[in-house]
Amino acid sequence: MSKMEGMVVAKRKEGKQREFEFTDEIFQQIRQLVKLHTGIVLADGKQDMVYGRLTRRLRALDLADFGSYLDIIRQEDEEEIINLVNAITTNLTSFFREEHHFDYLKSTVFPSLLEKNAPTRKIRIWSAGCSTGEEPYSLAITVQEFFSEHPDWDVKIIATDLDSNVLAKGAKGVYEINRVEGVNPEYKRRWMKRGKDDKADLVKMRAELQGLITFKQLNLLHGWPINGPIDIIFCRNVVIYFDKETQRGLFDRYADVLADDGHLFIGHSENMFNVCDRFDSLGQTMYQRSN
Repeated sequence: MSKMEGMVVAKRKEGKQREFEFTDEIFQQIRQLVKLHTGIVLADGKQDMVYGRLTRRLRALDLADFGSYLDIIRQEDEEEIINLVNAITTNLTSFFREEHHFDYLKSTVFPSLLEKNAPTRKIRIWSAGCSTGEEPYSLAITVQEFFSEHPDWDVKIIATDLDSNVLAKGAKGVYEINRVEGVNPEYKRRWMKRGKDDKADLVKMRAELQGLITFKQLNLLHGWPINGPIDIIFCRNVVIYFDKETQRGLFDRYADVLADDGHLFIGHSENMFNVCDRFDSLGQTMYQRSN
């Protein structure tokens, strides 16, 4: 091995060369601030992810180091806190993800609500942690398909997320065509409009779907400008990022705003065991509020 090759190997063993100093102490401070503002608990193995996402903010602000960036966050700079949240939050979603949830709405929940809510003919659904909008649009399609025979019913979906960027995409309702490859062809024909010419690789959700959904920015750990009762809450693959104490508080608040016998749907990797006793399990990460 040449002297130059030996130097390269030694450099690799020292670890990655970074543009900005990023010590474990800095990472721990970022973890504390992220938990304070979002409730998200960053795992020890997220150092590279955090560094990669936040260095973009340092460059954008023309900062020399992470210490300067942390000072801005500690000064409660509202705009930069939003940027921090947008950078850290992970937004992985798809249309009709965990399809059995939507099947259960059609087969069981909606028929039950037709009887229960007959005096008001009103149903309210909340997609909490809606990301780029695939979940609320899947809900909207399910609503349209079921309630086509009940046009006089008032069904609305509120879709909230911490990340303002993904909310903007959701509100626009335009997606790359590969995002809808797995969607039922009949649903695509009825509820999605294919682009033309230079937009042929895009689809747009039809106005009937968009009219059902209101997109709003919301931090689940802060106040909720949501008036109950809510009939159905989807909060899937959200609480997995929170510690048990935060999960307990969040599920308890969901129970408070849900209607009697209201339904809560969570993610496939989540459960309420030893977390909250105010719900009855229906299996397959579906729950009903206990009375």
